[in-house]
Amino acid sequence: MFTHEDLSQLQANSLKMQSFIRQQTFSPEMDKSLRRFSSWEVAELILKINQSTFRGRLAVDPSLPDGLVEEDGRQRWYSLEEVNELRRKMKVKRQSLLPKRPAGKRAIRCAIANFKGGAGKSTVALHFAHAAALDGYRVLAVDFDPQATLSHSMGLTNVSEDHTVWGIMARDLERETNRMNAAASGAQSGTSLPQRRIPSSISDLGLADLRVNDFIKPTSWPTIDIVPSCANAAFVEFASAQYRHLNPEWSFFAAVSRYLDSIPDDAYDLIIFDCPPAIGYQSMNAVFATDVLYIPSGPGYWEYDSTTSFIGQLAEALGDLSEGFGKTFPAGKVSLPKVFQDIRFLVTRYEPSNDLHRAMVEAFSKVFGDRLTKNPIEMTRAVEQSGRFLSSIYEIDYRDMTRDTWRRARGSFDRAYEEFKETFLNAWENLEDEQ
Repeated sequence: MFTHEDLSQLQANSLKMQSFIRQQTFSPEMDKSLRRFSSWEVAELILKINQSTFRGRLAVDPSLPDGLVEEDGRQRWYSLEEVNELRRKMKVKRQSLLPKRPAGKRAIRCAIANFKGGAGKSTVALHFAHAAALDGYRVLAVDFDPQATLSHSMGLTNVSEDHTVWGIMARDLERETNRMNAAASGAQSGTSLPQRRIPSSISDLGLADLRVNDFIKPTSWPTIDIVPSCANAAFVEFASAQYRHLNPEWSFFAAVSRYLDSIPDDAYDLIIFDCPPAIGYQSMNAVFATDVLYIPSGPGYWEYDSTTSFIGQLAEALGDLSEGFGKTFPAGKVSLPKVFQDIRFLVTRYEPSNDLHRAMVEAFSKVFGDRLTKNPIEMTRAVEQSGRFLSSIYEIDYRDMTRDTWRRARGSFDRAYEEFKETFLNAWENLEDEQ
């Protein structure tokens, strides 16, 4: 017979192994660090300019960063900070190398979501975040998934649940309840409005006093921050149901959106959500906060079946919330019914030589039409290796494998990212200015 105590012991044993794996994966200081990028990577793959042009600019402009030079003098290696300095200072054919960003608009928000685990949500979120950072964008990742795969891949493992999405939601409950109580006491009507009470088990946590930046943690990438998750945050679904009972008027689905609205518009360019494999309080917060919904799916029948179920249940949940809250309760800048700037489907773990995979992609295409992205993410040995070492293909040094293997894997994610970039840029341009 087994109880929760046995489960706790199993977790303790697993944490020991987790620590060992972390030692093998990260630096001796137990911190994940970002590698440098070779001059040919910087020129051809990051800045997308000719290598001879790049070398020529370095020769004539002493203000450009030198990078680290190999002993034989044949190769230079640049940090991401130096890459971004190159991007700011260099022009090619009088054109800036800075990434496109609509003026005067907040960061564009993109949710990576599906119902089924193993669809590649965290892998896609990680690679898109890294690709965007190499593209010059400032990225905030928000990990909604209690499995915390994205957080671990970003190098964060020692995270308190108070500083996860759960903390954001509990903070919002307390602040919104206080606001409602203040409005009720200040009402001039003859009707007594109800006062909602927050129990000391919540108010004593001090979450209402946390600042916006208290939830945001740096990563090994200088232009990527993250709101992390942790396994202890798995109870958020149970807690949120209790919170709704404490204050039925609380628009719980808009908690994260209200939080993100408080971040300065120019702090980030792109905000990426890694959603849990379920439709619950956390995933609905992600959905209501996002501008673009990206739905990854494996190339098999069961993945297709799960994706179909996901969009059906999501539609029902959005409809129910819109009908229940639409004309009654405030939701910050969230409008009801929920409107997405774009919705896309992305096939992952695709093997071009697999007949079943090709047939399923064709089925996806017939059903979803131009909502299906043109470039699936291929399953390669390098992709498998990146997952095993909690790293993206962009973090792996190409010298650790054959360059062809590395470039094939990177090429697959590059193509998928470029399509993702086109999607969020179009949505960004159409995003209404907010007051």
